[in-house]
Amino acid sequence: MTIYQQLNERELSGNPIRVGVIGAGQMGFGMISQIATIPGMTVGGISDIRLENAQKAKEAYLAASAKPNSVLASTSYREVINSPEVDVVVDATGVPEVGAKICMECLLAKKHVVLLNVEIDITIGTLMYNMFKSAGLVYSGSDGDEPASTFELYSFAKAMGFEVLVAGKGKNNKLRTNANPDTVAEEAKARGVAPHMLASFADGTKTMAEMTLLSNACGFKADITGMHGVSGHLKETVAQLRLKSEGGVLNSYGVVEYVDGLAPGVFVIVKGKSKGVIDQMNYMMKVENDHQILYRPYHLGSLETPFTIAKAVLNHEFSIAPLAGPTSDTVCVA
Repeated sequence: MTIYQQLNERELSGNPIRVGVIGAGQMGFGMISQIATIPGMTVGGISDIRLENAQKAKEAYLAASAKPNSVLASTSYREVINSPEVDVVVDATGVPEVGAKICMECLLAKKHVVLLNVEIDITIGTLMYNMFKSAGLVYSGSDGDEPASTFELYSFAKAMGFEVLVAGKGKNNKLRTNANPDTVAEEAKARGVAPHMLASFADGTKTMAEMTLLSNACGFKADITGMHGVSGHLKETVAQLRLKSEGGVLNSYGVVEYVDGLAPGVFVIVKGKSKGVIDQMNYMMKVENDHQILYRPYHLGSLETPFTIAKAVLNHEFSIAPLAGPTSDTVCVA
């Protein structure tokens, strides 16, 4: 049975998945608005350090929902997590120390947690994953974020029997290593994004963190510190992300990478393990190459988070988790 069918059953039986959301900023607000249109799922509580943000998200949700329900709006994440009207919790704070507290509270409350908080996943994610697993609960990164979207392609390719050579994402913003909240303030205001967040996107911090998360999930490492960050579209990416001995830039395969030119997509580069598979792939992909790129040309951020929520509650599945343990780390260089 598909996720959609299971959600429809929940809708028809009057037993929706009730979601608690911690953090009502851009990502949290978008997800809350999306849940309003999804069958078999409701928002039971919203917490934000600014009560007006939680209230605004609540009002938008109720205005869009065909079946408005009671929604708790609070400045206390503990109140939302422990509410009897909440089955599963989404951390949309992006703050690692707050995320750690949210995870611990979810463990005590025996509730699944879905993360829109890559920062906690790359710091104490392995510990949290193991603790949640031992408690019979789901700890998951979110669909729609590039790490989970890439991991989905990676898992698909591995299940198909391909050798996965490279896994990665397109860089969504031109790399500006000297970016800071002050230099991007005007751009951030125009785009409706917090300056510190836009600075982390532009200077590469977010990309490094996301690829660390992916690395810890699949066990791939960066070929060099900071990765290569080649430029190009699909054909150029496949040509460049080969071994140096094959005319590319890589020292080895089994690596994570980012590419300037593939945004907002994610990709894996694969190789068939027999001539028959390689020939069939060339026929299907309309190319002549021993390496092929599987490419998803989009990621929808928190709009896809409800899919992870549904998988966690309905099927006890995660979208991405640090299965390979602490394989990589993101560090600050001053």
